Amino acid sequence: MRKNRIRLFILAGIGLVCILLYAFYDIKGGFDYAFPRRMIRIAAMIVTGIAISYATVVFQTITRNRILTPSVMGLDSMYEVVQTLIYFFAGSMSVWVLNQYLNFGAAIIAMVVFALLLYRFLFRADKHPIYLLLLIGMIIGTFLGSFVTFLQVIIDPVEYLALQSRLFATFSNVNSDLLLVSVGMLLVAFIYGYSIMDKLDVMSLGRENSINLGINYDRMVMNVLILSSILIATSTALVGPITFFGLIVANLSYQYLASYKHSVLILGASLISIIALVGGQFLVEHVLELRTTLSVIINFVGGIYFIYLLIKESRSSR
Repeated sequence: MRKNRIRLFILAGIGLVCILLYAFYDIKGGFDYAFPRRMIRIAAMIVTGIAISYATVVFQTITRNRILTPSVMGLDSMYEVVQTLIYFFAGSMSVWVLNQYLNFGAAIIAMVVFALLLYRFLFRADKHPIYLLLLIGMIIGTFLGSFVTFLQVIIDPVEYLALQSRLFATFSNVNSDLLLVSVGMLLVAFIYGYSIMDKLDVMSLGRENSINLGINYDRMVMNVLILSSILIATSTALVGPITFFGLIVANLSYQYLASYKHSVLILGASLISIIALVGGQFLVEHVLELRTTLSVIINFVGGIYFIYLLIKESRSSR
């Protein structure tokens, strides 16, 4: 326990250094203009990182698998479908685009409903093998991606260019009003999430052991699924999809901390997320000079890491 505290303090220190570097390094122009904008970006990265970290860790607890994440199951693809349908049928000058709150709400509602339907009909740990769920989730994600690509091929080129800005995660133009709404939603979710932390520790022992220890397992599974869906949907609607980010930070937290307590694992994953997002955005802006975006780097590294985990899992199961 003491060793994990030291490791968490180290992560917190690195995260603080990344935040200070990003906030104050090479501020050009007026400080009163640049500094508040940077702080909004930092706040968005912190909110996104914590939301994805919590959602991924608890999702992997109830699935009892460290490869599955809400994003891998196709939730991010649903966000792309919603945005593409809006631009395809309504256009970039419609109220669904111009009204940020309406667009934000539509994306969150569609993603949560999609997740609940998917989990309701497919997620049965005692009915379907976990790899079947992974296969189904990836097939659904691929189908939705192909559907989006089809619509993008026949959409008006001007609308297509406007749509692209919403399909890639970016922290450069975060809406401060939406950030406040996201913080409010996440605070409510975290209050409930914190209250069930001890139950999550018990649920990591499995269905039978959890029931024997007095946990209403099926009800808790559905509550956690709803919670993780809201967190992922909110973070995705705020900054855009980052498919493999949760997979990376959750597994790094498992390996670095080696603890069963969710309070430790989630805190560790959140700190790793802040380091990756803030530090990564600093490198993108000041080293790579915005030649690429952070989401492209994360998805590239995450895709390789995902393949590594699949190979590792298959070898350990032999």
